Amino acid sequence: MKIANTRFKKAILISIAAIILAAAIVILFISPITKYVVEKYDEKWTGRKITMDWAYVNPFTGYIYFSNLKIHELKSDNIMLSATGLSGNFAMHKILSGNYEIRELILDHPHWMIVQNKKEMNFMSFINAFTPEHPDTTGAPGYFNILKIKINEGEFHYLEEETPVTYFIKGVNIESDGKLFEADTVVFKFFFLSGPGSGSMEGSYTVNFKNLDYHYAVVIKHFDLTPMEQYLKALANYGTFSAYLDADLNATGNFSDEEDVTAKGILSLSDFHFGKNRDDDYASFGKLVMAIREMSPKKRIYNYDSLTLSHPYFKYERYDKSDNLETMFRNTGTGNSSALEDAGRFNLIIEIGRYVKVMARNFFQSSYKIDRLAIYDGDLKFNDYSVNEKFSVDLNPMNVSADSIDKNHRRVDVSFQSGIKPFGSASVNVSINPKDTGDFDMQYHFQKIPAAMFNPYLISYTSFPLDRGTIELNGKWNVRNGNIQSENHLLVIDPRVTKRVKNKNTTWLPLPLIFSFVREYGNVIDYEIPITGSLKNPAFHVKDVIFDILGNIFVKPVTTPYRMEVKNLENEIEKSLMLKWQMRQTVLRPEQKKFANKIADFLEDNPEASITVSPHQYAAKEKEHILFFEAKKKYFLSINEKDAQAFCEADSEKVNTMSVKDSLFILYLNKHVSDTMLFTMQDKCSKLIGSTLVNSRFKQLNTDRENAFRFCFKKNDVQNRVKIETAENTIPYNGFSFYKIEYKGELPKSLTKAYEKLQDLNDEAPRKKYERENKKPADNPVTLSQ
Repeated sequence: MKIANTRFKKAILISIAAIILAAAIVILFISPITKYVVEKYDEKWTGRKITMDWAYVNPFTGYIYFSNLKIHELKSDNIMLSATGLSGNFAMHKILSGNYEIRELILDHPHWMIVQNKKEMNFMSFINAFTPEHPDTTGAPGYFNILKIKINEGEFHYLEEETPVTYFIKGVNIESDGKLFEADTVVFKFFFLSGPGSGSMEGSYTVNFKNLDYHYAVVIKHFDLTPMEQYLKALANYGTFSAYLDADLNATGNFSDEEDVTAKGILSLSDFHFGKNRDDDYASFGKLVMAIREMSPKKRIYNYDSLTLSHPYFKYERYDKSDNLETMFRNTGTGNSSALEDAGRFNLIIEIGRYVKVMARNFFQSSYKIDRLAIYDGDLKFNDYSVNEKFSVDLNPMNVSADSIDKNHRRVDVSFQSGIKPFGSASVNVSINPKDTGDFDMQYHFQKIPAAMFNPYLISYTSFPLDRGTIELNGKWNVRNGNIQSENHLLVIDPRVTKRVKNKNTTWLPLPLIFSFVREYGNVIDYEIPITGSLKNPAFHVKDVIFDILGNIFVKPVTTPYRMEVKNLENEIEKSLMLKWQMRQTVLRPEQKKFANKIADFLEDNPEASITVSPHQYAAKEKEHILFFEAKKKYFLSINEKDAQAFCEADSEKVNTMSVKDSLFILYLNKHVSDTMLFTMQDKCSKLIGSTLVNSRFKQLNTDRENAFRFCFKKNDVQNRVKIETAENTIPYNGFSFYKIEYKGELPKSLTKAYEKLQDLNDEAPRKKYERENKKPADNPVTLSQ
């Protein structure tokens, strides 16, 4: 009996050992066999080459592991997907019943190259290889489950070949509870970092593959959007873009309807820049923040806690035949967008723009509410290079505020306040019916704007600049059902015409004569211009203007109410005088020399007196005039085959009157300046001449002016009591460089009269002529400095 038991135990042990040995042999051989089979039949099964360092397969536990897995592109040596390891755990006992279940699938350190050509993705053929041509629809038993999916520390690269666009994310970690046969929904959590820039995204995403519903909760931290610049290059001839995105959003929606989305949370764009290059922005802002309570285009609900924009900047520039935006998008723009769409090319900027357009159209048709709307410290800049001289104006700092914008409210009040650079201010207050944009009340006021600021236009269209004058414009609009009833008041205080600028490209209009008609007594232009009609077809009523002009021809009405205003706007003659310099003027004109001699005589007669001269240089405008003169001079010497030594006073006069818009000069300039990114005459001339020469000429200009002024004091031997301070570069209110002269001691009446005569002699103003003929004094005092 003992022998039988011993033999039985021995048989059991041998059987177990044999089974273990057999299992070991199976595992030992099935792993390399698996590697061999995969690498041998990879292209037959998938169309792609698949390699690995080694494989481990345990058919008893269902565990597999592929080391250093590489999946190549279709019929290529390029690698689509690589991973340090791919592991899976299969439920082997369920396979016997025709059911397939992966308990866990883990991809370690994958490097995935996603390539898009139009609408085709490189990995789709790989997926299609595992999709049966004729799916089983007989209702046979069996199911497929994946219980857990993990991607650890991955790096995903994206290449869109047509545009082209390249981008990648790193540190990718994705975890999901998988996809069950009975369920239509997949939930996964994710985290990744921006590859080329800063920032991270993390959150959760839920997708129902049956009805295409989705839900996400995402937190985005300082995510760099600079790679979007690549999409801009497909739309524009040039340009740069950068911004950062922060968000904490929660949303639900459906992929089949772009308007079917309901979101809440906070969205913030910061450090936004868009422009010609990194140093020349066309648009920018510090931060745009949207605090969303509920936003649902499909439900027509837009409920915001706040919408704030800080430090917005926008620059619009006009050139001779285009503007900065048209130049950027010329031969592209909507035409190129259509071409992209026809070619089936995806462009993220177009998609965002299309969605914003849908949202904007939807907004005013919806129930909207913004508890707080604000724009802080904005800057809207306009530069016009289409006229002979550059015109520039800024709305800065610009602030817009509105509280409780609610479609259910009867009225919404919006306030606009801004400074105007170089001088002036603007304010606009609007009360609007939120249910009807054609129903609003508006009051506006633009004030303390120097008339000389518009000299580039006045010179181009009349040949006469102004060296004094202040503009005010205010009005009140009441609009109902799109019909306008408005009062508009234009006031120009003390405008003064100065010496005519002779240029072949300027239009000549007798502006002094025109002013004699349009100005009222006291040197004031004061008109009411009502506007009626509809917003689409407004009617301007100029009857008041015409009657005032006719009245001014025969009688100058007394404008006493403006006497004190003129006094307050202009500086009084106290202890300072002003000597104005025309552009590029280096020699005192006769009346200026007489005035300087009067000062010298006064210093000689009053040994205790002295003067301090403060040069105020309009450097930007002076340098522009020097730049144009030197560029035209170079052109003149070239076409006349002259050298610089032969350039005489008569030649200088010809160059001076030559237009910078002369067609032959422009051809010469374009021939010698081949840079296609220079759009203005200023930039092209600067490229031709160089800043060194301009700065040298400007320095010499100011030296010559100082010498000319000092010379008047040498004959009286009082030059030691004339102190000339360091020059100040500024934008003068009167539009010209000037010397501000300050006295120590009491200013005598003789100098006051001499200065008044100097001001009158700058231009024979029709107002003075009228006063002399009628022996009637002026209503407003002559001022010495702006």
